[in-house]
Amino acid sequence: MDHQVTIKTIASKTNFSLTTVSRVLNGTSEKYRISKSTQDIILKEAALQGYIPNMAAKTLRNNKSYTIGLIVPSLNNPFFSKVASTLTKILFKHGFVVVISDCDNNEKEEERILKTLLSHNLSGLIAIPIGVKKNYEILKSLHINTVFIDRFFDDFEYFSVSTDHYNSTTLLMEHLIEMGHEKIACIQGDLNAISNQLRVKGYEKAIKKHSLIYNYVAGSSFTTEKGYEEMKLLINQKDRPTAVIALSDTILLGMLKAIKEENLRIPEDISVVSIDNSSYLDYLQVPITSIDQPVLEIADFAANLIIDILDGKIVYNSNSTDKNITIESQIIKRSSVKKIE
Repeated sequence: MDHQVTIKTIASKTNFSLTTVSRVLNGTSEKYRISKSTQDIILKEAALQGYIPNMAAKTLRNNKSYTIGLIVPSLNNPFFSKVASTLTKILFKHGFVVVISDCDNNEKEEERILKTLLSHNLSGLIAIPIGVKKNYEILKSLHINTVFIDRFFDDFEYFSVSTDHYNSTTLLMEHLIEMGHEKIACIQGDLNAISNQLRVKGYEKAIKKHSLIYNYVAGSSFTTEKGYEEMKLLINQKDRPTAVIALSDTILLGMLKAIKEENLRIPEDISVVSIDNSSYLDYLQVPITSIDQPVLEIADFAANLIIDILDGKIVYNSNSTDKNITIESQIIKRSSVKKIE
């Protein structure tokens, strides 16, 4: 096979003009109303010939890098890794290469990675911030096309796409209260993250609404270690709760280990619910009730949002009140909550 396969090669093999082949391979078929059958023939031949686009030439030709940076707090978190996986697949189909960086939930590392990414010729940036606003102030002066996912900063002009975090804990609390629970504890994540702050507000609002006396919020990071540590403390309290909410599935894993070590049973001795609805929850000895975040919808929305921004179809407006886009979550009820009569 010829390793120097070019657009000319594809044009010669398919008998279509260089212009038509170029438009199909550059992803502008719809704009120029090129038929689906023509696209299929050209793309099939390109795949057969092992055609690889010259991104450097494409960048020079269109004055666009086709590279998007993606910053995540931690790929160890199933929610973040699923978002990253979905985003890269969607954007790749649109001709973009995604450079993923994991900042390991570290403020200094996030700052270093962000500056390194911005030193490259990025088309745009998608970020799930750990929650430190000052790290992202640099975006305001550089005017980088940016979309935030899951977390955002209110005084930034950039769009964000996230689950309705406030409603997520509200749904869990209403379910637990409906099942007769009045002593409900909450193990939270990173204090700086707006997602965490809104979830805690939902928890506290439900306590106020139902005039519950027990109010317990502990924890400081979305980690398994912290979930384990805080659950150990909770279990050994004199006034132990009947139910506990984990504000992420990573926290939940640590909690489950602590509960097992203390020889407690779910839900007979303590009820447990979480947020994230990771795929493994159905396969645990006791399947856990959880909030299902619509990851595919969030990633799809964010990917198409950054593409529309880059294409000039959407313009930033710092006065816009609808720049923070929230997508409704739903509760998946399983067998981890005991009915208290």
